[in-house]
Amino acid sequence: RMGRTLVELFYDVISPYSWLGFEVLCRYQHVWNIDLRFRPAFLGGIMQQTGNKPPAMLPKRAEYMVKDIKRMAKYYQVPVRMSGDDFQRIFATGSLAAMRFVTAIDMTNPQYLEPLSREFWMRFWSQHEDISQPENILAVARQAGLSAELSQKALEMVSSPAVKDRLKETTAEAIKYGAFGMPAVVAHYDGEPHLFFGSDRLELLGSVIGEKWLGPVPS
Repeated sequence: RMGRTLVELFYDVISPYSWLGFEVLCRYQHVWNIDLRFRPAFLGGIMQQTGNKPPAMLPKRAEYMVKDIKRMAKYYQVPVRMSGDDFQRIFATGSLAAMRFVTAIDMTNPQYLEPLSREFWMRFWSQHEDISQPENILAVARQAGLSAELSQKALEMVSSPAVKDRLKETTAEAIKYGAFGMPAVVAHYDGEPHLFFGSDRLELLGSVIGEKWLGPVPS
C-alpha cells in the first residue's frame, strides 16, 4: 500500500530481547501501516566489531537481566524462560550455525523466515535445548514446517561462501545503521533511517512514524 513505512528488524536467535521485539513487531505489522522486513544478522559479529560486551559479563547486570526478561516475557506474552545458567549456554553454543541456516532459508524460501526464527527462539529460550548441532537445526526446521528436503538443502548451504557472505553483509549493514547490539530496528521514514535499539523502544518507534502504540499485545 502507498505510504507504508519500511521497518527492518536486525535480529539473532541467541538474543532473548530480539525475540520480544520480533513478536511485538509481528503483531503490529497487521495494525500499523508498515512493511516489516526480517534481517537475520550475527550478534557475535556486531559485538566484536563495535567493541560491545554481552550484558552478562557484568554480574550485577546479568542478575538484573534475569529478572528483567522474566517481567518482559510476562508483559509481552512471549514464553522466554530465563535462568542463571543461560549465559553459560550462550557462550558455550553461540548462534553462528543457526543464523547461517536462517540466512540460507531467507535466500531460498523467505516465507519460512518467521516460523523458523520463532522455533529457534522456542527451542533455545523456552525448551533450553541446543541449537548449534545439525540434528537440532533440522529438528527446529521440521517444527517450523519445512520439508526434510528443503531443510537438508539449507543445511548444506550453511558452509557455502554465498550464505557466509550474506550473513556478514547483513551484519555489516546493521552496524552501518549504528547498531551495537540486538535487536536493532531501523525505520525508513521521511527519507532517512531511524535506529531503535532494544525491544522496549517500539512505543517510541510508533511515535516517530506517526503510529499509535496499543501496548505489547494490540487487540
